[in-house]
Amino acid sequence: MTPTRPTIPATLKLLQFGDSLFPVGAFTFSGGLETAVQQGVVRDRATLEEFTRTVSHLAATGDGVALLAGHRGAVAGDLDLIRRADEAVHLRKLSEEARTMTVRMGRKLAEAATHILGDSMLDKRFRDAAADPVPVTYPVAFGALFAGLGLSEEDAFAAHQYGVAVMVLSAAIRLMRVDHLDTQAILYAVNATAAEEYRRAAGAGLDDMATFGPVIDVLAATHVHAHVRMFMN
Repeated sequence: MTPTRPTIPATLKLLQFGDSLFPVGAFTFSGGLETAVQQGVVRDRATLEEFTRTVSHLAATGDGVALLAGHRGAVAGDLDLIRRADEAVHLRKLSEEARTMTVRMGRKLAEAATHILGDSMLDKRFRDAAADPVPVTYPVAFGALFAGLGLSEEDAFAAHQYGVAVMVLSAAIRLMRVDHLDTQAILYAVNATAAEEYRRAAGAGLDDMATFGPVIDVLAATHVHAHVRMFMN
């Protein structure tokens, strides 16, 4: 369980399990962008970058803290810490769609990890969750998975933040007039904030998790009742 040095095998694990196309269903979600575009909150490259930065920041201060707890719990063999991190994530998802997203992706990730890796702390938590009202959530499962792969919590945090930004920007290609070069430029700029976000999250506990984004919460609530939807949130 000791984190590996950046060897070729470790790098390939990071690329495989941190890939935005890893089969957990992330492509079916937009991170709230669909309603933001419909309501005119996001309308051009500048507002898309602002929205992506906001979603990424909220992911770092909320899910990112729980991800680190999941990683640390897996390294320490502490199933209770992993479960408490899952509970902290689930309780902070205000909208129905956000809860659905984190639970569905968490389950898919745990199933895939069990199929590929076999027995692990994530597999134990996944089996326990079958008789537990607290479900496996995506960021916690992601942290536990990376611990099982021998990758560091920094690797897990970075890959998670990358995935959040890519989810929004991939949706943007299908929702608005923006091209791949623009989205890649935005992704590069947003990625530059990840190291500082990690430094803040690394010293935080589960009680410090914060997801205050009222505009995004209102957009999520609106999306539930939308007549026409391309994405699930």
